[in-house]
Formats: sequence, structure tokens, C-alpha cells
Amino acid sequence: MGLHGGVALRAAVLAAVLGLAAAGFISKDALREHERDTTTGRSLLQAKKDCPVSFEGANYTIITSRCKGPLYGPTLCCDALKDFACPYSTYINDVTTNCAATMFSYINLYGKYPPGLFANTCHDGDKGLDCPEDTPQVQPGDKASGAAVPAPAAAAALAAALAVSALIMYC
Repeated sequence: MGLHGGVALRAAVLAAVLGLAAAGFISKDALREHERDTTTGRSLLQAKKDCPVSFEGANYTIITSRCKGPLYGPTLCCDALKDFACPYSTYINDVTTNCAATMFSYINLYGKYPPGLFANTCHDGDKGLDCPEDTPQVQPGDKASGAAVPAPAAAAALAAALAVSALIMYC
């Protein structure tokens, strides 16, 4: 592999690692999807791609059993939201998809939460809600659970991390 090939490989590995690091939070933009008025529709310029993961069969009791009104305790609600949403953070932070809007529509369907509850209540830092760094991400086709990623997806993530480490060591 020539000098340019080695540089290109290292740049690709760095881009992949930075992409995985971006999954460490739930962005403020994603949280704001809950307070948007979805009854007015979208124009063609605002059209978003369908979400590659399904929220339909997820376990929303992770949120609804802990975040209850009328007072909606911030600690309970925000921790419950993080437990549910962090495995999806890669997708709900992607502003080119409808993942955040879809997730919050299901959360609202099952929890009947007031608009803006999570966006106005849940704040960890400048980026939004912090997710634990070791949170495995749900992959398209995985069975939705809301809190845990099936073992094959976690094993695939570990294998990918080991492969990247090996590439870095030998380049």
C-alpha cells in the first residue's frame, strides 16, 4: 500500500470512529421534534427520508411506567427517555430522516405527553442529552426493544471495533 493508500485508509478509519462517537448524545434538534406541530404537514423542500429502524414494536413502558403526570418529574422522565432513546441516537440525531419525529409520535401515542416536555425538561449539555459511551446502537432490521440491542448486533459492533483496532496497528 502506497503513501496515499495509507493516508486514505487512516482517514476512513478516523471518519468511522468519529461517526460512532457522534452516537454519544441525543441532540437538541432531535428533542425538539416532540414539540413540533405535525398537523400542518411538510413541504417538498422539507421532505425527510424514512427512518431505517422501526419504532413500531418498541417497549414504550420503559418511559410510560416512569414518566407520569401531572408533575412529570424531570429526573424520572429524562432518565427514562435516555434509557429508551440512546440505543437509537445515531438515527434520531440524523436530521435527514424522520426518525426523531417517528419516535416521539409513538412516545406520545402511548404516553400522552404534553408537547415540548422532553425538549424543555431534559438537558445534559450543549449538545443535548448525554448517552453512555458504551450504549450499543440498534441496527436496521433488529427487533425493537427500546432498551437493549440483541446480542448479534452487539457482537457485530465489537467485531467492527476489533477490526478497526487491527487496521490501525498494522498501518
